[in-house]
Amino acid sequence: MFVAFEGLDGSGSSTQSRMLAERLEKNGKPALLTKEPTKDSPIGKLIREILQHKLSVSPETLQLLFSADRAEHLRNEIEPALKGSQVVITDRYLFSTLAYGGMSVDMKWLKTLNKNFRLPDITFLFKLAPEECIKRIAGRGSDYELFEKAEKLTKVWENYEKVAEEYPNIYVIDATKTIERISEEIWGKVMEQL
Repeated sequence: MFVAFEGLDGSGSSTQSRMLAERLEKNGKPALLTKEPTKDSPIGKLIREILQHKLSVSPETLQLLFSADRAEHLRNEIEPALKGSQVVITDRYLFSTLAYGGMSVDMKWLKTLNKNFRLPDITFLFKLAPEECIKRIAGRGSDYELFEKAEKLTKVWENYEKVAEEYPNIYVIDATKTIERISEEIWGKVMEQL
């Protein structure tokens, strides 16, 4: 089973993806927790430098890098884990590309660029007001990345809503609930499909 977690920065997807992986392991179900952009690949590292304003490239170049990173991610991590009967949980995937990338490049082009990639069996999309996301990000005490501004996050969320209408198996989560309630909701959905 392939599970993706999506949402605005600060909406809680990273916390919940980690909690799901831990819970699956505790219940005897092998899980791989991964993330995009990838952390250890050269392409993922390059993307992180761009997002942290250490390098500057065109919006098209950034999206090509995200797609290249995804291709390697699938080949080197996701597909082998799925073949090995692991549940694969990714914190961000294709829909982040469409939601965030769609702000600066043509959405049709992005869809074409990513059309051959495997779709998740279920995607959890975390819904939280951009202003609340900004508060959570500020609470982390880390530097802001490229997309972490309220106006941009509002546009990103509008793109996520379009994606949710167009693609299958996207489950919208009310991210204002407690961490525990969200975790139980996710667990129930995953158990339905396993």
